Amino acid sequence: MTRIYKMLLSILLLCTFFTAAAEIALKPEQIKPLLNGQSVPAGLQVQDSAGKNVDLSALLTQQKTILVFYRGGWCPYCNTQLAGLRDITPQLQKLGYRILTISPELPAASAKSEQMTKDATLNYQLLSDANLQALQGFGIAYYMDAATEKTYKNTYGIKLTYDETGQAVLPAPAVFIIGKTGEIQFSYVHINYKTRLQPRLLLLAAELANH
Repeated sequence: MTRIYKMLLSILLLCTFFTAAAEIALKPEQIKPLLNGQSVPAGLQVQDSAGKNVDLSALLTQQKTILVFYRGGWCPYCNTQLAGLRDITPQLQKLGYRILTISPELPAASAKSEQMTKDATLNYQLLSDANLQALQGFGIAYYMDAATEKTYKNTYGIKLTYDETGQAVLPAPAVFIIGKTGEIQFSYVHINYKTRLQPRLLLLAAELANH
């Protein structure tokens, strides 16, 4: 009985993990992002620009981290945000933070972004979450509505990321400050993709979280 109980418990825990990880909101208003004080889920896998798997959960426990989720290199609002992040990166690094940025674009797109910014000072790492594990783990993934998806794809030629159901998935733009224990110390998530955390406010939040 004890063996069967342990087996059932293991299955239950496994199902609970995958159920939580599989949740994608039907629209941005329904996302459920991680809150301050919560811990980053274990086992989240992302990829670097070369397509190599990276254990994000383990990476986040190595050093205090500023983690930025953005929609992709095709998004002008994201590019403006990343440019502002680049401006304050030296100050953030002096405070002891590592800066990671994640989008659902394929690793090849991350590599292209790195190539395009090679002449600039790129002091943060671009990561790909084409498998949508990190977006779901942080609770910021949502399905793009069909009309917008069609416009982005057919009119603008944007390469979106799709889940196993064939629906396009995006993250609500988000910024998390994460301690070495993997605990969320600060979060900023907005359902309007045009509204982003200003660099000055991010730097202030990082300074406060550093004390």
